[in-house]
Amino acid sequence: MGSSIVSGRAPVLVITGTSGAGKGTLVKALLARVPALEAAVSATTRSRRPGEENGRHYWFLSAEEFDRRLGEEAFLEFHVFPWGQRSGTLLSEIDRISARGRIPLLELETYGALNVRDRVPGSVTIFIAADVPELERRLRERATESTGEIGGRIALARNQLEQAHLFRYMVRNDDVERATSAVGAIVECELAFAGTMSRP
Repeated sequence: MGSSIVSGRAPVLVITGTSGAGKGTLVKALLARVPALEAAVSATTRSRRPGEENGRHYWFLSAEEFDRRLGEEAFLEFHVFPWGQRSGTLLSEIDRISARGRIPLLELETYGALNVRDRVPGSVTIFIAADVPELERRLRERATESTGEIGGRIALARNQLEQAHLFRYMVRNDDVERATSAVGAIVECELAFAGTMSRP
């Protein structure tokens, strides 16, 4: 995706892992636990679901607009899913959060997380894992994807699990409270080490 982004800002924190592993639940708990963090809003080409707001849940972009911004090198990272949709993190989101004196928290697929790891010195990457049968159960209960999309996500999850060793930390989400405590402790230690826990 390009060369490293050299910056004196606080580290970027990345939560990644298998599809359906409960990353979103852990991110919400982490934001409540560590006030210095702020979630970056991803851009996506998928259709808006009921109740979602542009600029709050995602930046919903047409395929043409996504292409235009790619051409302008406006993305920190982006990913093309097997079923066709694209999503990515705009550099403007990182700048917006940093300008507020906060630390960007990104929830990403593994490919995007690896790009951030390589492009942002000092970035902290945490892989959230869950067993494949449990992932399938969660995806079917969530019922936001079609049967074909669920199959694609399960296949993707198997590949993602093989990449867990590429990230700084791995936390197994077999119990939400335990996983939340583990991720929270990791983040607090990293931020304390970086001298950023005093931020608002």
